Amino acid sequence: MKLGRIRPFAAVAAMGALALTVAACGPQNADGGDTGGTTGGSDEPALSGSIAGSGASSVEAAQNGWLAGFAELQPGVNVSYDPTGSGTGREQFLNSTVVFAGSDAALDEEELTMATERCFGGEALELPLYISPIAVVYNLPDVDVENINLPAEVVAGMFAGTVTSWDDPAIAEANPDVELPAIDVIPVNRSDDSGTTENFTEYLSAVAPDVWTYGPIETWPIPGTQSGAQTSGLFDVVSGAEGAVGYIDASRAGELGTAAIGVGDDFVPFSPEAAAAIVDASPATEDATDLRLTIELERDTTEAGTYPIVLISYLIACSTYDNEEDAANVAAYLSYIASPEGQDRAADPEVAGSAPISDDLRTRVMAAIEQITVAG
Repeated sequence: MKLGRIRPFAAVAAMGALALTVAACGPQNADGGDTGGTTGGSDEPALSGSIAGSGASSVEAAQNGWLAGFAELQPGVNVSYDPTGSGTGREQFLNSTVVFAGSDAALDEEELTMATERCFGGEALELPLYISPIAVVYNLPDVDVENINLPAEVVAGMFAGTVTSWDDPAIAEANPDVELPAIDVIPVNRSDDSGTTENFTEYLSAVAPDVWTYGPIETWPIPGTQSGAQTSGLFDVVSGAEGAVGYIDASRAGELGTAAIGVGDDFVPFSPEAAAAIVDASPATEDATDLRLTIELERDTTEAGTYPIVLISYLIACSTYDNEEDAANVAAYLSYIASPEGQDRAADPEVAGSAPISDDLRTRVMAAIEQITVAG
């Protein structure tokens, strides 16, 4: 098999500021020279064509920002992203319906095996390019407080069905100055296969295994609950029912109330900084590689200033594609997302308010993208 290496965009420092420059990104010939021309300037590669992705709805706002930013750099490339949910996105990637996917959960062992065939004998890349807190949202219009404090065991009890009223003594004890209503707690979950659900239930399992006994799970395990499809559906259900409580990517919380979560002796509201703190303090998974940069989040941390209900959305792609156009365009798009410009765009509160990846993680992500090749 002959492989042609794709060299992606590179972010460079210029005059004290990080600026995105486009280095040679086109497929290379046997002598290492670029086969493509340039557009709009000597450093920009001439890319064209279309690539489609699908997956996590939690990352929809960030994807919309990235699509707009990438289009400014590469107007000849049409990139689309369908927020179908993590499970559907992985399925569509593995059956070659799309060339990349977004997932709030890493590929499992069976999916990794399937990826080898889908990627023409190569491997899957799993790149943690979107880091965001998952907000515990609630609909209590008569409670005028910035954040209701919720201990970890209470959060687990609300969704397991053992904490059933908003004036429960455990909630009242954590909120001594708040007049809590004597109304039912209405837990709302995602109805679709959801990486957000898996991340949230992973947290519940870590902090309160005696209360949440279902384990980490992508499909909600309790029948007969209130539910909504994808991020927008859950938001609509919580917004329409007084007393409702749900879990949602923090960028999509809107005007709903959001809880401060018990961590050690403190209650920590969500923020990009608190989300980044838990990611930086967490190790790689045991099966991580230089292409699969998966992270084992320390959900049960007691470290001050960390917010443990965090979602990492992985951009999933192939290390080997069967044509130069897909390989070049996927490498270019992922490199833009990983760049300081791309991460800052998603971090904008008007876009997604996510936590930018660290410089160290960016270095490892770019090294993985540089491994994208063309089967020949």
